[in-house]
Amino acid sequence: MTEPEAERAPLDPEMFDPVCPSPLAPFRVGDKWAPMVLRCLQDGPRRFSELKVPLGGVTAKSLTRSLRGLEQAGFVAREEHGGTERRVEYSLTPLGRGLLGALDAACEWTREHWDELIDAQEAGLSGTAGR
Repeated sequence: MTEPEAERAPLDPEMFDPVCPSPLAPFRVGDKWAPMVLRCLQDGPRRFSELKVPLGGVTAKSLTRSLRGLEQAGFVAREEHGGTERRVEYSLTPLGRGLLGALDAACEWTREHWDELIDAQEAGLSGTAGR
């Protein structure tokens, strides 16, 4: 049984840095939105509309694709609730929950090497300008 929706704190619309999702992250799980979706689900199940709040730049199509990919990979479970008010909630599976520590480590590493990553990306982009 999941915690009633009314008792859950809403997701912070500003929980992610405006430059996220960053292409500078050292690895990806699924698509560029997947790590943030996992982070949004860390405190319990969420509805699609709740997930869109902190993921301001995501389209419905991209979020659907990301959720489906995470579900197929075994990181997220999708649960339909019937009754008078039909709703769908997404939650982390044990496998998905186990990935949170790796995401924490990757985020910390990215923060520590941010300037180097930007310099490397800019050097790579300027090297391809003449091609």
